[in-house]
Amino acid sequence: MSPYDALYGRQCRTQIYWDKVGEQRSNKRRLNRERLKVAQDRQKSYADNRRKELQFEVGGWVFLKLSSWKGVVRFGKRGKLSPHYIGPCKISERMGLLAYRLALRSKLSRLHDVFHVFMLWKYISDHSHVLESQLIELKDDLSYVEQPVQILDWKIQVLHPREIPLVKVLWRSHVVKEATWELEEQMRAQYPYLFK
Repeated sequence: MSPYDALYGRQCRTQIYWDKVGEQRSNKRRLNRERLKVAQDRQKSYADNRRKELQFEVGGWVFLKLSSWKGVVRFGKRGKLSPHYIGPCKISERMGLLAYRLALRSKLSRLHDVFHVFMLWKYISDHSHVLESQLIELKDDLSYVEQPVQILDWKIQVLHPREIPLVKVLWRSHVVKEATWELEEQMRAQYPYLFK
């Protein structure tokens, strides 16, 4: 219904009858305000359940949310698989209740360095994310041959007509999570010292 219908309870025909509505008009307006207030309170209660107060410490680390505007390149990131956050960035100063100044990298120096709290995501450091550099021996032609270190496990893969024996091999310069399943007969032929 149109706003005029909601206020006056009828469709607008001419401007002559506007002043004759009087008390009915104020009752409709009051009723509509009450209904809007009830709806707003209901929506606010839903929003407040999920909302949490975010606060960060000065000197802490945060990720900065990237702009999701289509076609806008703000941080040099673009495309379908571009990250949603960049960082981590160090918090250098708190500017108020909801704003923080970040110490941005030199390539982001053209940006304003104060951001709203909802543009930030707390960075929790995890030492497993830090990759240790390992010395890799390269040949003269700059090629690298992967060598197995040990066999971690055996299993038999059953395919309908046959059974295939497999071994789980730990490779040099890799962690246990990166071990691969290989054919046992192939590994016995290439690396017999592993099966002694």
